[in-house]
Amino acid sequence: MKFTTSSLVAGLAAVGHVSAKPCPSNPKPIKQIELGPRPYYLINNMTDGPLKSKLQSCTETSMKPSRWSIGHRGGACMQFPEHSKESNLAGARMGAGVLECDVSFTKDRQLVCRHSQCDLHTTTNIVAIPALNAKCTQPFQPAANGKPASATCCTSDITLAEYKSLCAKMDSSNPAATTPTDYLGGTPNWRTDLYATCGTVMDHKEHIAMVESLGLHHTPELKAPMVKMPFQGDYTQQMYAQQFIDNYKKAGVPASRVLSQSFEYGDILYWLKAEPEFGKNAVFLDESGDTPETYAGAIKNLTLYVKDGVKTVAPPMNYLVESKNGAIVPSEYAKRANELGLKIITWSLERSGPLAAVHAKGNYYYSSIQDVVKQDGDMYTLLDVLYRGANVTGIFSDWSSTVTFYANCFKVGLF
Repeated sequence: MKFTTSSLVAGLAAVGHVSAKPCPSNPKPIKQIELGPRPYYLINNMTDGPLKSKLQSCTETSMKPSRWSIGHRGGACMQFPEHSKESNLAGARMGAGVLECDVSFTKDRQLVCRHSQCDLHTTTNIVAIPALNAKCTQPFQPAANGKPASATCCTSDITLAEYKSLCAKMDSSNPAATTPTDYLGGTPNWRTDLYATCGTVMDHKEHIAMVESLGLHHTPELKAPMVKMPFQGDYTQQMYAQQFIDNYKKAGVPASRVLSQSFEYGDILYWLKAEPEFGKNAVFLDESGDTPETYAGAIKNLTLYVKDGVKTVAPPMNYLVESKNGAIVPSEYAKRANELGLKIITWSLERSGPLAAVHAKGNYYYSSIQDVVKQDGDMYTLLDVLYRGANVTGIFSDWSSTVTFYANCFKVGLF
C-alpha cells in the first residue's frame, strides 16, 4: 500500500481509540553511536577552507556521546515526534549526552513531557479521540466561513492516564481541515511522517528513568503554565517548581547531572534559594532581547543575573552571533557573558529547514546572520563560531548527529 499523509493521520485516529499501552522497558546504555549521513552531507556542502578540511579529517572517527550535544525535545524531532520516547532514543543513538523533557502538568497534577502545556492539538492525536477532544479547552472546530480550523488542548485538561492513551505525532496542523482526522496533517515538507505512526508519549518520571538507564544527563524545562495559577485554587507555581525538582531527588539523580531550565526568572531564583544544589546548575532561558530596542537591555541584564547567583544563561543562537564583513562573528551579548564568567548554552540548531530558504525568507534563529548563511554547510560555520568564538558550553539541536559530529572532531564534552 502506498504511504500517504492521509493514511498516516487515519492511522493515528484509529490508534487513538486503543487503551493506553505500557511504556517499553528502559534501554541499556548505547555503545555504538550512529550519526547517519547528514553530518557528512553538511560537510560536503561547505565552502572550501580550513574548517571544512578539519571536519573532513574526522569523517572516519569512531563517535562518542557528548554533553555538548543536547537533544532538543528528545534530539530527533526533525523526523520523530517531539518528546516521544522514539525521539529521545534516536537522539541518544546520535550521541546526545543530555536529553530534554519540557515539563507541564496534567489535570491530576502529574508532570509530563510536552513543549507547551497547550499543544496537544498539534503534537498528539487528541482531537481525533471524541471523548478527549470534548475535554479540550477548545475542542476541534472545522475550517468554515473563511476561518481556519482550530483547537486548544492542554495537558491540564486531562488526567495522566488519559494523556498516556495518546499518540505523539509531528508538531503540525492543517488549517484547511474540515474533520479532526484531516487536522492531524500539515507536517512541513522538509520533515517527515515516516516515524510518526504512533509515538510513545512520556511522563516526567518515565523520562528520568530512561535517561538514567542510558547513563546520560538531564535538562528538564519547567514550562510556564498557560492556565491561571494557583491551578485548581491551591497548586502554586512554587509547588510546581518544587515537584519538578523532587522527581529527581526521589529518583536518586545527583543535582550535578541535572540542568534545570526555565524562561521564568522567578523559577531560577526559587531554585537558588530552596534547592541550591540544583539551583547552581539551573539554566535561565533568556529571550529578553528579541528586538533591536530590547537587545541592549538584555546585555545589561547579564550583570544582574551574575549578582543574583545565576551561573548559566541560554539565549537563542541569534543573540550570540552577528555578521561582519561577510563573516559570522561573536556578538556583544556573547562577549559580555564571557567577561562576566557566565556559562552559555544556546538553542536550537536544525529547527529551521534548508538554509537557502532561511537566507531568502528569514528565520528567527538566523535573524542576526541571515545575509551570510546561504547553504546548508554554513551550519558548521555557525557551530564553529558558537564554540570557538562565543565559548558556548552546549547546543540544543533537533537532529543531534550534527552537533555530535562537531563535538567529536573537536573533542568537546565527550563521555
